[in-house]
Amino acid sequence: MLVLLACVGQFLVVLDVSIVNVALPSMDAALNLGPAGTQWVVNAYVLLFAGLLLVGGRLADLVGVRRVLLTGLALVAGASLLGGTATDAATLIVARAGQGLGAALLAPATMTLLTTTVPEGTRRHRALAVWTAVGLTGGTLGNLLGGVITEYLTWRWVLFVNVPLAVVAGLLAVRAPGTDGVTRRRSVDLPGAVLATVGLVSLTFGVVTAGTHGWRAPTTWAALILAAAVFAAFVVVEWRWAPVPLLPPSLFRIRSVARGNVVLLLAGACLNPMWYFLTFAMQGVLGLGPLATGFGFLPHTVLTIVVGVWLTPRLMRAVAHRTLVVAGAVVAAAGFVWQSGLTADTGYPAGFLGPAILIALGGGLLNTPATVLATSGVDPRDAGAASGLLNTAKQVGAAVGLAVLVTVVRPDAGSRDADALADTYGLAFLALALVSATTAVAALLLPRSGEIPRVGTSPSGVASDQPG
Repeated sequence: MLVLLACVGQFLVVLDVSIVNVALPSMDAALNLGPAGTQWVVNAYVLLFAGLLLVGGRLADLVGVRRVLLTGLALVAGASLLGGTATDAATLIVARAGQGLGAALLAPATMTLLTTTVPEGTRRHRALAVWTAVGLTGGTLGNLLGGVITEYLTWRWVLFVNVPLAVVAGLLAVRAPGTDGVTRRRSVDLPGAVLATVGLVSLTFGVVTAGTHGWRAPTTWAALILAAAVFAAFVVVEWRWAPVPLLPPSLFRIRSVARGNVVLLLAGACLNPMWYFLTFAMQGVLGLGPLATGFGFLPHTVLTIVVGVWLTPRLMRAVAHRTLVVAGAVVAAAGFVWQSGLTADTGYPAGFLGPAILIALGGGLLNTPATVLATSGVDPRDAGAASGLLNTAKQVGAAVGLAVLVTVVRPDAGSRDADALADTYGLAFLALALVSATTAVAALLLPRSGEIPRVGTSPSGVASDQPG
């Protein structure tokens, strides 16, 4: 029941990131959003989600996982109802911000639920593999469901669909044992929470602005400079003054946690932007419609589930985690290189299905062991903080990766020249291959077997006997 609860909550989070994409034109037609409003339907969610992940993770440690889960589910359900009944752009954007706030509570809480209730070892590997696979496939299914719902119902059901899912997850949270958390602390690091939120929101806003207005825009630089200054203040507060830090400095003294999050940040910078470029490549180069594009992602979904849930946990019993991460990043890089050879004359099997096999295999191999490493050796009292850090690393990596690629590659989604679009998207996929190769290099610095501390030992203490 606990794994099911964690997966339903995580599915809600990832679903809301992607399900609106296909419905955006219909939303624009109904509410007259305009280009700026359409962007903010997406950005409002991203800003609140990325900006509050650290706070959401720490709240799970302070007040208990059950309360955070139920609060997050209530926010998602309420915001979805508000957005589904919206009659103007402002209401829809506020609703999307509410969904992002709820997601910022749900994402780290679902992972904390697993890392505090499932003991380290094979069972946790399997649970985290399922949780990771849900995250990887939720985005793909979101595109598919968004196309089906928009085609046969209305764009409003893209938002309403969250409500029954949130109700089911809420009932599971009420009934599931072990969801109250490991500790209850009264002290809240309010200065750290404010600084982390302002810093992450500023960073995300700067990156989002760079993707639309360029890196030289004054708003981009102002937001990034503010983020740097706030993060510097955050480090001082956390390291010197906070009695119960929002982000405990001790986490960064655990090699597997510190280096695992770097790897996940880089992986997020290539595996998440991939969906954006694949969507426009299928429609612009192959001429597929929204619904056909959604079905075009099915191979990615099926392969990711098979590799992430079935194959990778079995390999983790015999192969070092670091080896799997390196191998997965290399295989994904090969898939992106293959994908970069897309031309206007390339059909779906050679242009998308073939690369999808390698990319899904690589992503499925690297995500679960990297997640395990990034949460190994963490004191249960800090599990929420570690989960918030991990989710933040992935989201920041995804946002920065997409913004950099969009500004460097500059795709023209409105162009009808299939050859020109194929060249442009081919360059983007080649850049993703480079990022994936960099991920493999960074993964070489992950701890080996025998270098990961058990829970309750110092970061340089007794090593685990599990593959590392």
